[in-house]
Amino acid sequence: MRRALSGIKPTASPHVGNHLGMVMPAIALQESHACLYFIADYHALTSVHDAAAMRQWTHEIAAYFMAFGLDPTRSVFYRQSDLPEVCELAWILSCVVNMGLLERAHAWKAAKDRGNEGAEVHGLFAYPVLMAADILIHDADVVPVGRDQVQHIEMTRDMAERFNFTFGDTFRLPEAMVRQEVHTVPGLDGRKMSKSYGNTVTLMQSKKALRQQVMRMVTDSTPLEDPKDPETCNVFALYRLFASPEEVAEMAARYRAGNYGYGHAKMALAEVMEAYAAPARERYMALLADPQTLEEVLRDGAARARVTAREVIDRVRSRVGFVGRGTYAG
Repeated sequence: MRRALSGIKPTASPHVGNHLGMVMPAIALQESHACLYFIADYHALTSVHDAAAMRQWTHEIAAYFMAFGLDPTRSVFYRQSDLPEVCELAWILSCVVNMGLLERAHAWKAAKDRGNEGAEVHGLFAYPVLMAADILIHDADVVPVGRDQVQHIEMTRDMAERFNFTFGDTFRLPEAMVRQEVHTVPGLDGRKMSKSYGNTVTLMQSKKALRQQVMRMVTDSTPLEDPKDPETCNVFALYRLFASPEEVAEMAARYRAGNYGYGHAKMALAEVMEAYAAPARERYMALLADPQTLEEVLRDGAARARVTAREVIDRVRSRVGFVGRGTYAG
């Protein structure tokens, strides 16, 4: 069975865009791959400098994945910072990757375009090296990504090939598994849903709070009695991602017939999202109320993840001329 790796940063509670674009596609891979899922807290440290928030969001991510179907007995689910081998490998890779490759990374180029690269932390510049270490430390075959993240996998392959050329065949070359049906999830203001825009909707809030959030969605000023085009409405675009085909067709017909207001559509959206989220929310709240269980799951996952990580780091250390296992082999 091919090995798949997915990670998510604990920088906030997951929103609907995260849910549909990353969480559910990753969980679905359990049916066809040997999966490793990790909470990328090393990566989050480039922007999260609040220890309490880091712990809280880490637990929220763990509870969220498990509430929506991640089975930690079938897959390996761990916290990135519980694998010190990752940082050791990142340093070794940083000694074979050249600066030119890292300067071409999208995030770093964006920082330069904003004119503030001098104010950015080194972690942002070195981000692709740590990501490569995340992947290579497990001999991952595939990494599911959106099209905008394919560059990270290409850079990982480049680092692995450079190391293999320099020190001998060591790393498996991973492939990007590009999600073909990644929906652009509209936010409250119609732009792509993103926490940086402040336009997100989260499923794990209360029923009342979810409804209030949905009712804030921006729409045009077409009068209630007039026909409306569902294809240009953000409310309808989000509704079709949660409703059945029959429900979607019915709402579209109501839009076109007139005497159906955006308030009606928002209420229908809130209801279908609540019906979808309610069972998982109950599991999510129970898990959050039991942090000891969450920690046990993550520690057990880390112990299992380190089996592969130690095999790979031992192989790497041997290739570069280090003797024995690393400091963290205990």
